[in-house]
Amino acid sequence: MINEKDLYGIKHYRYGEAYYGSSGTMRFRVASDPLKIKDEDEPKLVAEVWYTPLCYEKTPKEDMTLKEFSFDEEGFKEAVTWLNEMLEA
Repeated sequence: MINEKDLYGIKHYRYGEAYYGSSGTMRFRVASDPLKIKDEDEPKLVAEVWYTPLCYEKTPKEDMTLKEFSFDEEGFKEAVTWLNEMLEA
């Protein structure tokens, strides 16, 4: 199970850094879109999952499942819930 405390808090993603993790055979990435947020941007939080042993850069995009969330605490909690749903699938 992936817990909110296992990931960086929502404020971290404003600084242009993604979080990469894994649980069992599922790999995942959580990041803002755009990755580097400017004041005029309306960012989204993006979570991606894949089930290959390859890293993010080596995994074909068609092998990944992506979902967007609002860039706020509620969206962050929804992303964690979705990651756990994908883990159970």
